[in-house]
Amino acid sequence: MSALNITKNNFQSEVINSDKPVLLDFWAPWCGPCRMVVPIIDEIAAERSDIKVGKVNVDEEPELASQFGVMSIPTLVVMKNGKITNQAMGARSKQAILAML
Repeated sequence: MSALNITKNNFQSEVINSDKPVLLDFWAPWCGPCRMVVPIIDEIAAERSDIKVGKVNVDEEPELASQFGVMSIPTLVVMKNGKITNQAMGARSKQAILAML
């Protein structure tokens, strides 16, 4: 499965109501470290059917970024049962991202 584009319109159904843990990547196209993380996020999405992976473009979804208190990007958030269980700012290795889950 590939990473989902998360918007305020599908946030409730894809993230809050998800029966799987959700890894959210808050990013922007102009952000260098974000572009380094994107292939890792896509790889995790393809390999792990036990989790849901979503990307939130902070330029297009400022309300979601604000809701999560995103001050710098990339910010990675893990949610389970509609609650934040882990959060990290900055580029991370695949191993570090998987450890968050």
